[in-house]
Amino acid sequence: MKKVLVSLILVALLLTVFVQVKSAEPLFVGGEPLSIKNEVATGEFIVGFKDGINVGLKAKALENSKSLKVKRIGLKNFAVFSLTQGKTVDSMKELLQNDPDIAYIEPNFIAHAFAIPNDPLFSPYQWDLYDYGMLSNGYASNYGIQAVSAWNITRGTGVKVAIIDTGIAYENYTDPVTGTQYALAPDLANTKFDTANAYDFVNNDTHANDDNGHGTHVCGTIAQSTNNGIGCAGIAYEATILPIKVLDSSGSGTYDAIANGIIWAADHGARVINMSLGGSQGSTTLYNAIKYAYNKGVVIVCAAGNDGRSLVSYPAAYTECIAVGATRFDGTRARYSNYGSALDLVAPGGDTSVDQNKDGYGDGILQQTFSGSPTSFGYYFFQGTSMATPHVAGVAALVLSVHPEFTNEQVRTALQSTAKDLGSKGWDKYYGYGLVNAYAAVNWKP
Repeated sequence: MKKVLVSLILVALLLTVFVQVKSAEPLFVGGEPLSIKNEVATGEFIVGFKDGINVGLKAKALENSKSLKVKRIGLKNFAVFSLTQGKTVDSMKELLQNDPDIAYIEPNFIAHAFAIPNDPLFSPYQWDLYDYGMLSNGYASNYGIQAVSAWNITRGTGVKVAIIDTGIAYENYTDPVTGTQYALAPDLANTKFDTANAYDFVNNDTHANDDNGHGTHVCGTIAQSTNNGIGCAGIAYEATILPIKVLDSSGSGTYDAIANGIIWAADHGARVINMSLGGSQGSTTLYNAIKYAYNKGVVIVCAAGNDGRSLVSYPAAYTECIAVGATRFDGTRARYSNYGSALDLVAPGGDTSVDQNKDGYGDGILQQTFSGSPTSFGYYFFQGTSMATPHVAGVAALVLSVHPEFTNEQVRTALQSTAKDLGSKGWDKYYGYGLVNAYAAVNWKP
């Protein structure tokens, strides 16, 4: 009788574990990675002003003299204006081209989160963090990032990482206007957050809560609470996370919001910025923000894009950014991962269309997030360069934890020179300098 009872209890426990594994619907229709599109925020354009110009006063003056309407003032030398009916950005350039205070005029482009969820835990599911040769369901994982060995040296203490995304499930909060309830993800309960400086540039408030699920998953890869007896592990799980929301509930956001997010991160102590997002167009506003953060010594890590072609997205394409492509369980480039001359590194991004370790799930990247209500959490396999990017950002945080004196370029060199070479010998357009290696990177010396 005792033997039967024990068996029943074990079955119940197994069911409890596997109930947490959910079959997630794709964030984007068709089950395919998001293609880069040239999209512009409807009825908006950005005016950049020369150094020394009081943007608020100048924007007000343009409202009065040119019958324009200011929508938002940027954090550095730019403002967003409304396009009046029948007007175009080109016509605004003609109208304002002779103003000596204006440096540039451009469309306010749209960027999107790069990810596809599919749908619990370190063994055997988090192969992406394994050391070479560790077994995932009996199959050797030779293309993880060697985080296990790196953890013997550092776990990211003392480094602040800004996650510029759809927000993060980092607090219990009820929106006083909408009544929407948000909850701290259970597997982020021991993660350190800079709550005092969190910011939402979509709704313009100090609560950067996730209403999509993408940013929470990204956060998990960087700093999921680890050694807490539940769920998944994160790479730099003793780092501090600064939540910055620039993408809305659909996973989209304007370039001005992203630029503000970058500037905000740089001004509030971030040593690393993770941007698992991008658009097809360059932008002076966006690039100025990138240069601002870069010149303050920030390591900027960005997704290459999920279009599967030779076109690295922006801001990843900027030389100041580390552009990250995605690999599968077997180390080959994921079919959706963008490539080209601007690619710097690759990291596990997953491929949910295959099950190379035969564990019964598509080979995605597993972390805790939500689908639907931002108070109902589960563990989801996602794929995309969005999932690859936080692997590199997390390793950058580990490097800075060991070497806080390193410049952003030294961190880049540490990552690139120690990467596991894949594809053609040396740098190539499909894998960049290779697969990021956490253990080798934290041991790198100039």
